[in-house]
Amino acid sequence: MPSVPGRSPVLPDRRCPPTTPQPTRVSILMKTALIGAGLAVVGIVAALTGILSPSALVELLDRVAPVLGFVIGLTIVADLAAEAGLFAWLASAAARFSLGRVWVLWLLVVVLSVLCTVFLSLDTTAVLLTPVVVLVARRVGASPLPFAFTAIWIANCGSLLLPVSNLTNLLAVHALGNPAPLSYAALVGPAAAVGILVPVVAIAIRYRRELSGRFPAVSSEPASDRPLFVVAAVVVVLLVPALVSGIEVWIPAAGAALVLVVAFAIRRRAALKLTLVPWGTLLFASGLFLVVAAAQALGLARLLGDLVGTGDDFGSLLRLSGGAALSANAVNNLPAYLALEPVGGSELRLVAILIGVNLGCIVTPWASLATLLWHGRLAALDVEVPWKRFILAGLVLTVVMLPLSILALVAL
Repeated sequence: MPSVPGRSPVLPDRRCPPTTPQPTRVSILMKTALIGAGLAVVGIVAALTGILSPSALVELLDRVAPVLGFVIGLTIVADLAAEAGLFAWLASAAARFSLGRVWVLWLLVVVLSVLCTVFLSLDTTAVLLTPVVVLVARRVGASPLPFAFTAIWIANCGSLLLPVSNLTNLLAVHALGNPAPLSYAALVGPAAAVGILVPVVAIAIRYRRELSGRFPAVSSEPASDRPLFVVAAVVVVLLVPALVSGIEVWIPAAGAALVLVVAFAIRRRAALKLTLVPWGTLLFASGLFLVVAAAQALGLARLLGDLVGTGDDFGSLLRLSGGAALSANAVNNLPAYLALEPVGGSELRLVAILIGVNLGCIVTPWASLATLLWHGRLAALDVEVPWKRFILAGLVLTVVMLPLSILALVAL
């Protein structure tokens, strides 16, 4: 949507929020689902042949069922909140309150991306917030690239602070002894701050010229369906404290999803589709859980233990975190965490693994499912991702962030 001289492009109608056209999103999710189906078949074979015992399967189900329930609930909440125009309104409000300065708008997008990632998960930022902030950048005549890179780097690197921020964190909570959300945040907080600040500083330096412009005032736009907008806003505002209250996170996520489904059934029934449930992601995650559990039964932990070593000192934790980052970029951050969890053995080592798979999964496009979905959204908006720059920048950021975050973890 190029700018027209003397005229600002307008944001899309909130009745049709700026999301990826279905063919693009479906193609990515279809590939994910097919990979997940293949992994699930391997896991089923492992169970039938006795590699995975019935007791191991029951234990795995007991652990991952609440996690997958949370993923379903939060995905429905995020999609319906976007359909109600909540994310578009937030981005438009940022444009209105940025005093006509691009760098102020960008800083507000940083804050919005951090809050969205921390409380609504990295996938919400990558999938739903990215197209909105890109279109807002175009509306004010700014380059979309710094806004796009902000969204994905914060989505990945900023997803360490709370259990709900990333699926890897939810899995780690079990191994950490199920601490309360605020206790978990206190443990990972210093490292999480590094994961947010380093990418923000890098973008501010790299895109300082693109962020130095000005733009005319942006007018506000009313919601197309105000009752739905109000319900979505209230649900999200109430959901945030519920997710850090100590209640199992799938419960408030399911409750919030139910409220929004009822509201849309009354006001806009056509928006309620089976595709609201992230079938591809669920199948992919389930297949990974089965395959990694089978690999652990065959001795994967012993092999990885020899590679990443032991110990809680700075050097040992950095070695472990680096191994986790390398594994995430070679395969994907979710199986990387699952494979390395048994060699954790302590709070510090488990957090070091999380640092590697969360902060370090920004080099290859497939290291995080969020990055693949983010790219699909940008492709639908005709935003070209310079992959060589993406990979090189991600490598530099990872080399800087891992030592700093491990140092923060050990020192603070």
